[in-house]
Amino acid sequence: MSLSPRNELETLLAAVHAGEVGPEAFVARLLDLQVFMPIKDEKHQIAGFQASTQAEPLIVEVEDGQHVMILFSAPERAKLFLTQFPGYSGGLLTDFAWILRRMADDMGIALNPGEEDGFDFDAEMIAMMASLLPDEQ
Repeated sequence: MSLSPRNELETLLAAVHAGEVGPEAFVARLLDLQVFMPIKDEKHQIAGFQASTQAEPLIVEVEDGQHVMILFSAPERAKLFLTQFPGYSGGLLTDFAWILRRMADDMGIALNPGEEDGFDFDAEMIAMMASLLPDEQ
């Protein structure tokens, strides 16, 4: 992310990488921020209409066999990365906490993969962050 930060999440990521924000503060603030989740496009789509009720996020398998969900700090950050994954030109902006509540237990997250200010979360870190979430009303 050699570009200047475009939103609160990118400002937070830059501060974490600069050592200005510690891990606990990073996680606490991240839970309240929005991320961009690429989702698989549907065939025969009608503009602005999604037929299925289940969005299919981009999940890749890494070297050790672990599955990692791909997320971005902004839709613009996803464009280059998603050229490697045909069919994932759509996506949605949603709260990071919303995603955590719906993730599988054994999955990690790559936030802005391949970017200088990206961040990887392993499954243990995801479980710890999910345990910090307040109960949904």
